[in-house]
Amino acid sequence: MEMALLLRLVALSLLLAVATPVRDITNACSSQVKAADFPHLNGSGLHLTLHHPRGPCSPAPLPADLPFSAVLTHDDARVASLAARLAKTPSSRPTALDESSSSSTVPDESLSSVPLGPGTSIGVGNYVTRMGLGTPAKSYVMVVDTGSSLTWLQCSPCVVSCHRQAGPVFNPKASSSYASVSCSAPQCGDLTSATLNPAACSKSNVCVYQASYGDSSFSVGYLSKDTVTLGSSSMPNFYYGCGQDNEGLFGRSAGLIGLARNKLSLLYQLAPSLGYSFSYCLPTSSSSGYLSIGSYNPGQYAYTPMASSSLDDSLYFIKLTGITVAGRPLSVSSSAYSSLPTIIDSGTVITRLPTGVYSALSKAVAAAMKGTPRASAFSILDTCFQGQASQVRAPAVSMAFAGGAVLKLAARNLLVDVDSATTCLAFAPSRSAAIIGNTQQQTFSVVYDVKSNKIGFAAGGCS
Repeated sequence: MEMALLLRLVALSLLLAVATPVRDITNACSSQVKAADFPHLNGSGLHLTLHHPRGPCSPAPLPADLPFSAVLTHDDARVASLAARLAKTPSSRPTALDESSSSSTVPDESLSSVPLGPGTSIGVGNYVTRMGLGTPAKSYVMVVDTGSSLTWLQCSPCVVSCHRQAGPVFNPKASSSYASVSCSAPQCGDLTSATLNPAACSKSNVCVYQASYGDSSFSVGYLSKDTVTLGSSSMPNFYYGCGQDNEGLFGRSAGLIGLARNKLSLLYQLAPSLGYSFSYCLPTSSSSGYLSIGSYNPGQYAYTPMASSSLDDSLYFIKLTGITVAGRPLSVSSSAYSSLPTIIDSGTVITRLPTGVYSALSKAVAAAMKGTPRASAFSILDTCFQGQASQVRAPAVSMAFAGGAVLKLAARNLLVDVDSATTCLAFAPSRSAAIIGNTQQQTFSVVYDVKSNKIGFAAGGCS
């Protein structure tokens, strides 16, 4: 891929984010996960508290006045980026450190516009947790994303730009265990599969990563290694991106934790000591959940196999086999469910279904709720009702997957409140890929057993 020569203006002074103090953690907002508080956690493994982006205890809350229409716009960008990623359609983002046409090295702290591979939109729909980094360890608020591989966070001196984050920006010079990664290291070569973009090399032989996302957000910086601390456990030589140009919609998080199927993801780097599995419970906006890495209680879950796909090696594909409304299957053929590849994703808010399946679901739900006054369509949601999800009588809806796993959706998983007077069906049609979003996953324990190539579901994981 030929790099463009247009240099961007390098910041003349340090651009540190103006931090808003992280809200105090009280007993009601504990930063520690106790296995006894969650029915599907065992005493081993590594457990982290997971926060809804609008949750009362979120250490990097979204603006209180952020309209839900903005969430949906951002969600649509994420879906579009996933579709482009599956289609392997390149995009252009001003996110790469400059490379001259006559050399394989680049001037330090310089930028250009280059064609980059499609990533996944990150931000207002993603759940957050805390990660410690460095020696001594400092804590940072991080987005958790099953659709991304490389973990990265903002680093001083932020030679180009850092977005506003909760808490201070990570300072590599303050960590005695920090080291940059050379261009000849195998991990530098692994960046292409982890970020879907080629690595570059600085004049000082430091490996440069470039991670672009579907909503024009991006992070560019130096591949680094340091000691990572998760809960009470620490691991040296953790590879991650030290971002020097970070722009876009990342909320007020410091960066991102990647959990996709890739050797540079957090999951794969921790696997030698903890195993190739992780689980989570995505809470509602009124509570907290968890992210657990390592062993789990296998007898508590109903499983569906991970489906193989040549479209993308790192995403988690499964097979949706049926949907029932009030006990009745939708009026579509069984082949309609498999007409598109299906991904399960932690960062997509609204589940996408093949167009025919969605139309049948919309009609069936509307018929079952015929006593509830209808409301006008809202953004991408066209099946809406007057009232709130907690107040209307919603039908029982179940989603079935290959292998027999079933998600029995409560009203909060079926409908989403878009304003104080309107609730809508939390599904939308798609012509490119079906995606099981986080509204439908809320309060379920979901385990990704990569070693055994299966995903499990268990109801009542959190509130």
